[in-house]
Amino acid sequence: MSQIVIGRQFRGPPNSGNGGYVCGVLGREIAGPATAVLRAPVPLDQPLRFERRDGSVLISNAEGQLIGKGDPAPDAKLPEPPVRPSLAAARAAGQRYAGLVQGFHPICFTCGAGRGEGDGLRVFTGQLADAAKGVVAGIWTPHQAFAEPDGLISLEVIWAALDCPGFFAWVEREGRHGALLGTMTAEVLRRPAPAEALIVLAWPIAREGRKETAGVALLGADGELLARAHQIWVVMGPRPPAPAPIAAAEAS
Repeated sequence: MSQIVIGRQFRGPPNSGNGGYVCGVLGREIAGPATAVLRAPVPLDQPLRFERRDGSVLISNAEGQLIGKGDPAPDAKLPEPPVRPSLAAARAAGQRYAGLVQGFHPICFTCGAGRGEGDGLRVFTGQLADAAKGVVAGIWTPHQAFAEPDGLISLEVIWAALDCPGFFAWVEREGRHGALLGTMTAEVLRRPAPAEALIVLAWPIAREGRKETAGVALLGADGELLARAHQIWVVMGPRPPAPAPIAAAEAS
């Protein structure tokens, strides 16, 4: 058993860790595709227990409460991007990012418009033109501050970049917000270098009760698939109305 600390830089809500980043902290310890499940808000700037047990990776607080769990997912059926937009199309979509005009989470490590370059990721995704409702895209150019000693962007930061776009896919589809990331299954096929212009794409897949599933992908400028994920979001507040069916082309 060892200890880790999730610093305040990596927050999502004001007082807890960014879900994608924490899932990535778990996932980076597992070779190949991994599933990370968050069981409780992640305390910031506090020592947390970090251990391997029976093939799993666990994060718990000082009292032993389980916060997050990561497991190998070699048989995971990860979603394929329904479209592969150009850089120009993704850049135009990012200018429609709802967080630029509404007060979502300006301090969020992934999508916060109030975070500076090299401090937050500034992944801004908006509705993609000529795509199904809820398919969002944007540009991410990783900063040198998030590179590992080998010169490539760290795995946990890549997972973080895939986090919030799945949330905004459902914001665009339903015009509603208020959900927390519960489960994320992801694989990273290639780690990008700093200053590489990348496309982040996300789309809604299905909703059952309070659970919304989304697909997310990280693409190179030429359409190369660098990473992808399947997410389960838990809707907060009153039970939402039943959603309109998602066509097969939208859900793929």
